[in-house]
Amino acid sequence: MPSSRRHIVILGGGTAGTIMANRLARHYAPDLEVGAIDISVVDENDRHIYQPGLLFLPFGMYDAEDVVKPRGEQLPPTVHYVQATIAHVDTDAALVVLEGGRQLTYDVLIIATGTRTAPDETEGMSGPGWQERVFDWYTLEGASGLGKAMATFNRGNLVISITDMPIKCPVAPLEFAFLADWYFQQRGVREQVTISYVTPLDAAFTKPAAAQALAHLLEEKGIQLVTEFATGSIDGAAGKLISFDEREVAFDLLAVVPVHTGATFLLKAPGLANAMGFVKTDPATLQSKHRPNIFAIGDATDVPASKAGSVAHFEAEVLEQNVIQFLAGEPLTNTFDGHANCFIETGFHKALLIDFNYETEPVTGHFPFSVGPLSLLKESRLNHLGKMAFKYVYWHALLPGYDIPGVPTHMSLAGKDL
Repeated sequence: MPSSRRHIVILGGGTAGTIMANRLARHYAPDLEVGAIDISVVDENDRHIYQPGLLFLPFGMYDAEDVVKPRGEQLPPTVHYVQATIAHVDTDAALVVLEGGRQLTYDVLIIATGTRTAPDETEGMSGPGWQERVFDWYTLEGASGLGKAMATFNRGNLVISITDMPIKCPVAPLEFAFLADWYFQQRGVREQVTISYVTPLDAAFTKPAAAQALAHLLEEKGIQLVTEFATGSIDGAAGKLISFDEREVAFDLLAVVPVHTGATFLLKAPGLANAMGFVKTDPATLQSKHRPNIFAIGDATDVPASKAGSVAHFEAEVLEQNVIQFLAGEPLTNTFDGHANCFIETGFHKALLIDFNYETEPVTGHFPFSVGPLSLLKESRLNHLGKMAFKYVYWHALLPGYDIPGVPTHMSLAGKDL
C-alpha cells in the first residue's frame, strides 16, 4: 500500500530555504513526530554565509568567521539535511534526482536555490587581472581578496560596477561606494583616490525617489555616477571596463558585481525557469507557474521584487500558509505584496532606510511605526545601528523563521509621507 506520509522537499539551505524549513517544522511538529510529514533540505555544501556581512569584509569591519556558520546547525533536528549536489528535477514524476542517482520524492517542492554569480558570462572578467585588480564581493573568496587589495590601495581609480540586473542585495553596490569613500578618508588617501559608480540603469537605483536621494549622496561624496553603461567586456590587463557601445571606464581597482543567474539544474526541467534560471513564479501566491505542487521563494524566483533577505522573510510568512493550504487541499488565499526594506550604509556611522513593495515607491517618513523610531530615506546614526544589529537579528530571529515584532508581512503605510 502506498505510504500516507507527505514529503516536503526544500532545495537550497540559504536564507529562504532555512527560514521555510524552520517555520514548517514548527507548524508540523506533531506530524513530524509521528511520521505523517517529512521535511528535507538539500544543499551541496555545509557553509551558510550571512550575505549582508560580505559587504563589510573588504573594509575590515567583519572577518570571515563573522559571516559563516555550519548550514546544518541552522536547522531543527526534525528536518533531514541532505548535503548533496542536485542533478535535476523531474517535475512530471515529482522527483528530485541527486548526483550519484539518489532520488527524493515530494508532495511539495520548495525551490530556494537563490542566485549565483557568473563571472564567465562577461568577456574578460575572469581573465587577466581576476582576483588581482578585478574582484567581486558577492562571494566569500572575492570579498576576502578585495579586502587585501583595498588595504594597499593608496591612489588611482576605484570603479564599482554592476554588470547587469537583477542582482541580490541590490543596494550593496551603492553601500560599497559610500563605505569606500569613508574608508579612504579614514586612511588619509581619499584625495588620491577617484571613485566611480558604474551602472546599467538610467539612475543610481531602480526606484525613482530613492534614486534621487542616492544620486545626491554620491555627488556630495565626490563619487562619479556613470549610468546606462552596459558592460560588454573587461580588459583586466589594461584596466578598462568596456561597454557594448564601446565607451570605456579606466580602473586601477575594479569592484564588480558579475551577472547573476539561477541554479543551472533548473533549466533541465522545460518550462520551470526562465532563460536566466529563475523559477517562473506567481508574484502573489509564490506558486510555480509550471506545476501546482512546486513553490519558489527568495532569490530563486522571477517575481519583480528585490532579491534581498527581507523579501525572503516576508515571502516565507505567506508561503508557509500557502503550503499548509495546498497540502490540505484548500485554495491558496495568502498573497505577497512585494514588500522589501533595506538599510543602506552610507559611512561615518550613518545609514538610510527604504521600505517599499510592488506598488509603493520608497518615500520619506518613519518606520516601523508612525512615530518611528527609524527615519526613511534620511541618513541617521540610528539607522546605522539598525544595520549593524541586523546580524544578530538574522541568526537569532530571521533565520529561525520568527516574526519580527512591529514589522508586518505586508507593507504598512503608517508614518509614510505619501
